[in-house]
Amino acid sequence: MSHPSQALGDRYKWTALTNTTAAVFMSALDGSIVLIALPAIFRGIHLDPLAPGNIAYLLWMIMGYRLVQAVLVVTVGRLGDMYGRVRIYNSGFAVFTFASILLSFDPYDGGHGAMWLIGWRVLQAVGGSMLTANSAAILVDAFPREQRGFALGINQVAALAGMFIGLVAGGLLAAWDWRAVFWVNVPVGVFFTLWAYRTLRDTGKRGGGRIDWWGNITFAVGLSAVLIAVTFGLQPYGGHTMGWTNPLVVALVVGGLALLAAFVVIERRATSPMIQLGLFRLRAFTFGNLAGLAISIGRGGMQFVLIIWLQGIWLPLHGYDYSDTPLWAGIFMLPLTAGFLAAGPVSGYLSDRIGSRGLATGGALLFGASFLGLMLLPIDFSYWIFALLIALNGIASGMFASPNSSSIMGSVPDELRGVASGMRATFQNSGTAVSIGVFFSLMIAGLASSLPHTLTSGLQQQGVPAHVAAQVGGLPPVSSLFAAQLGVNPVQHLLEPTGTLARLTAAQRQTLTGHEFFPDLISGPFHSGLVIVFAFGAVLAFLAAVASMLRGANPAAPGRERRKREHQPSTAP
Repeated sequence: MSHPSQALGDRYKWTALTNTTAAVFMSALDGSIVLIALPAIFRGIHLDPLAPGNIAYLLWMIMGYRLVQAVLVVTVGRLGDMYGRVRIYNSGFAVFTFASILLSFDPYDGGHGAMWLIGWRVLQAVGGSMLTANSAAILVDAFPREQRGFALGINQVAALAGMFIGLVAGGLLAAWDWRAVFWVNVPVGVFFTLWAYRTLRDTGKRGGGRIDWWGNITFAVGLSAVLIAVTFGLQPYGGHTMGWTNPLVVALVVGGLALLAAFVVIERRATSPMIQLGLFRLRAFTFGNLAGLAISIGRGGMQFVLIIWLQGIWLPLHGYDYSDTPLWAGIFMLPLTAGFLAAGPVSGYLSDRIGSRGLATGGALLFGASFLGLMLLPIDFSYWIFALLIALNGIASGMFASPNSSSIMGSVPDELRGVASGMRATFQNSGTAVSIGVFFSLMIAGLASSLPHTLTSGLQQQGVPAHVAAQVGGLPPVSSLFAAQLGVNPVQHLLEPTGTLARLTAAQRQTLTGHEFFPDLISGPFHSGLVIVFAFGAVLAFLAAVASMLRGANPAAPGRERRKREHQPSTAP
């Protein structure tokens, strides 16, 4: 029996691969391109990054996109199963491109300008969700079983590479104009939207059914409440360095978890559920998603920690100006992207022949080993050792991602590929969003014990009056982290308005505003935080390896089985 896509010609599968790869690359790119361009964006809309109320704007610019994608991908995957995956996918391209145009025309300044960007980023994430939730299902529909690992590997590597290429692209484009980080999507989006409408066709089965409104509402509100609580939990509350004791945070976490529990009850009773809980009876689906969640938490948190390490400490210590550190941080992280690009397609190809379990498990173990290596590095490291470790981390992620996706998608019935793809993306996006809260909380806890005293005493040694030094030293650790991420020298930024710098000697002013003072002060406390977060990342990787082993026998090696059958002698009389 011929594969459904063969009716459209063998070229169709390559058309589908090219278009969907561009889509997931663009969606993932936009998830990270803003991260590195935030300094230029804050300057462009005249927003002070260290003003107390503005931390929330920064967090929402980073997390808002991930939050929406985590909430919506299952829903739009289900809609793809019901009404056609290509139809929802094509609409997603149009929505994504439209939102990109509006983002580049922000007419406001200050907080209003930030809200404009956050609002249209939400719509952009809606379009990105429609693309990512249905792209894997379209590929599985288009490719024969023995080539799905390769196709999904290319698609998955494009998504992961987009995350890290966005860091470099954001720095390059923001150096020209901050609006260019949104302009870059427009010509690409217009071309691929038109191409998708002209060439892609629905070749898979449709599941039919109705929209599960109560399931959608409880899932979206519950998950949103938990992730919103994360953003408030990172901000100071009362006399605490973080807000996890804030009654609002506690209420959001408890209420969100209660709604998610209600969602499970609703889905068990719904005639047309939003997700198919029965899919969790499939070992490859369940343990593949659990492994993917653990890896995505580790990868997302590592991305932010490495950027802060490079921007706030290592690059200034090596003579780079604060305003240039975001761009160079992206460039120095290129070995990570190279590792993705090298390992992803190869592991996808191999998973079609030798199966997914061994490759994915080996990738998770190598991922954890790279965390242990990073944990042993000194703060002022030799770059080539650092480059080798992050390249290994990229190779490990590529080894894991392609076989894991192939195993998950190959384990589900044809008519549920859209919702399965959405569920897989939800695990991945939720992990990335939660990782910010988890890793930053661990880092802030490591900084809080020693940073205030270290910063205060260091300022006093340079002639800063005790009350001013105590005020600056009392800066919340989260502000110091974000100052480093935004390429801002917080010491100069906070002392200039007080007039303190003008009363100091020229040598003292040069020391305080130079490249080395703040990085030297923060190095000790920051290293304590790094050891904690990298150890936690290694534990996550080990748990991912265990889950990967539990997925069962290699279900994604149909190419090997097909070749075995071809070489068996015929038993026909």
